[in-house]
Amino acid sequence: MGPRVRGDDRRKRQVYYVYFLASRKHGTLYIGVTNNVGSRLDLHRTGKGSEFVKKYGVNRLVYLEAYENPEEAIRREKQLKKWNGDWKIELIEKDNPDWNDLSDLLT
Repeated sequence: MGPRVRGDDRRKRQVYYVYFLASRKHGTLYIGVTNNVGSRLDLHRTGKGSEFVKKYGVNRLVYLEAYENPEEAIRREKQLKKWNGDWKIELIEKDNPDWNDLSDLLT
């Protein structure tokens, strides 16, 4: 751990993410929420994150939204899960028309 800054000692804000995983373009989707996308993807890709993801091979990160508090993220996840498939596809394709795996962009 690095040195502590005195005076303006702000803690790093936790970020919560709503994410979509896809099996392929226009394939099966999984929507989840996490505060650590990299770790969550590792769990999914090793078959430990969710039985659904494991069963359907849903492991391509195609969409992310960031929130400052968990309640907002959970509320959004629940909202998105109620959307019809066309709306979800439109949302993904707005920023990721080729359904590229965005996990390479994670730092």
